[in-house]
Amino acid sequence: MESALANASEIIDQRQKIEQYKHILSTVFSSNDIVQAKKFIDHMLSDDVPLVVSRQLLQTFAQELGRLEPEAQKEIAHYTLAQIQPRVVSFEEQVLIIREKLAELYESEQQWSKAAQMLSGIDLDSGMRVIDDTFRLSKCVQIARLYLEDDDSVNAEAFINKASFLVSNSQHEVLILQYKVCYARILDLKRKFLEAALRYYDISQIEKRQIGDEYVI
Repeated sequence: MESALANASEIIDQRQKIEQYKHILSTVFSSNDIVQAKKFIDHMLSDDVPLVVSRQLLQTFAQELGRLEPEAQKEIAHYTLAQIQPRVVSFEEQVLIIREKLAELYESEQQWSKAAQMLSGIDLDSGMRVIDDTFRLSKCVQIARLYLEDDDSVNAEAFINKASFLVSNSQHEVLILQYKVCYARILDLKRKFLEAALRYYDISQIEKRQIGDEYVI
């Protein structure tokens, strides 16, 4: 692995360099080898690799994470996030993909709070890339819904409060209704039964439960 990475780093032509790194990455995924994967990550984040190259390769790496076995995927993803942290501003898009992939894995295992924590680490107020309010709202609602799966009203409420600043300007019907459902469930868990009942009644008057291909509840 070390010699292959060293040889790739010496290639002058950028396109050829990227293709060689992609070939190495493909062998890493095929082998499902955690040690080799960590060596690849370390190399990508070293001074031997230009930023424009490492961004592209780590983007590919993040998108292909699902090829690894679940436990290997978790270990490598957490390792990558830790190694990227000192330079996270340079790799925000890659971090976003890794966190979303890992959250999907935790959700599939019904580890709701872990999935929520993984998504909550996404910087929704980044000044380095354009993030629209619909994306911010969708993440806040998604995180709240995950916490509510574990009946964690405290953390769910924190993200619903963030969503409340965004929902009034949203035209996204599914997100608006999901927000309302989360709000009602939080009131219910906080034993504010009368307020919750009023919210549930309001939701019950909405005829649409499915908008397009998306289910509201």
